[in-house]
Amino acid sequence: MRIRELLATGRPSFSFEFFPPKDEPGLDLLRAALGSLHELQPTFVSVTYGAGGSTRRQTLELVSTLRRDYGLEPLAHLTCVEASRTELLTVLDGLAAAGIENVLALRGDPPPGSGPFTPHPDGLRYASELAALAKSRHSFCLGGACYPEGHVEAASLDEDLRHLKAKVTAGCEYLITQLFFDNQRFFDFVGKARAAGIGVPIIPGIMPITSVNQVERFTKLCGAAIPEPLLSELRQLRDDHHAVLSLGVAQATAQCLELLHRGAPGIHFYTLNKSPATRTILTALRTVYPPAREPAGSIGVPPVRSGFSHRPEADAPRTDTTTSS
Repeated sequence: MRIRELLATGRPSFSFEFFPPKDEPGLDLLRAALGSLHELQPTFVSVTYGAGGSTRRQTLELVSTLRRDYGLEPLAHLTCVEASRTELLTVLDGLAAAGIENVLALRGDPPPGSGPFTPHPDGLRYASELAALAKSRHSFCLGGACYPEGHVEAASLDEDLRHLKAKVTAGCEYLITQLFFDNQRFFDFVGKARAAGIGVPIIPGIMPITSVNQVERFTKLCGAAIPEPLLSELRQLRDDHHAVLSLGVAQATAQCLELLHRGAPGIHFYTLNKSPATRTILTALRTVYPPAREPAGSIGVPPVRSGFSHRPEADAPRTDTTTSS
């Protein structure tokens, strides 16, 4: 089912992001996460696409497995990194042939250490171009990424909004934000986006804090800020994993409740292929907000198929959402 239709039910959507695992321990982690989160009836589940297309085959395998074996609605990420137009069309054709209806069109970040983004000689420079290419070939329901605090490469938020509007004009029907921890940044951003003529649903992306070192690294990469009172408390608890986890779950739950209360269309969780924190948060949210998508039937939770190759960037934040366009 098309995500834009799922967002029109009048009930908040709850969705998860996964990445193709890099090895057998990673597969075990993903199996556990899917088994735990599947029963919470997510509206959709997104699957990342590695830098340079390093997980191209695995992404297609995983989105197909989620749809076929778990009854979950998959959202396949696709980036422009190191890919020609012909290669991108081949991937789009493969997704369409597999029955995938939803694609997240992203510029993507270059592989670590390779310098600034440089498009393939016969490739695309912007996510808006990828959205237009996808629409020219298939009738996917396209999503895009956005940045409440501005993209790290954008000269200003106004410039970033111009690029964002270009993506929507090219065919993106909804947007998912980069992670953030200050809700006012999100509300201010939505207001500016609406004033700029961007009217599609904007879904906030939330990453529950489970590690101080990890969240400091992620926010440095993506440019998101942690409110000083929260950061100070986290640093005081740095060496107490359980205390950090408890604070992270409480903070994310409160953050989600305010976002939904003030009209956000749903929450997209960056799970890092782990379930406990997200499950605790979503279980609490479910007491207030019922599922937006009806169960697909009595579907078991089969094991995830093996065969995914090494993904060195698997523990990195969602850098494939780079969308300067």
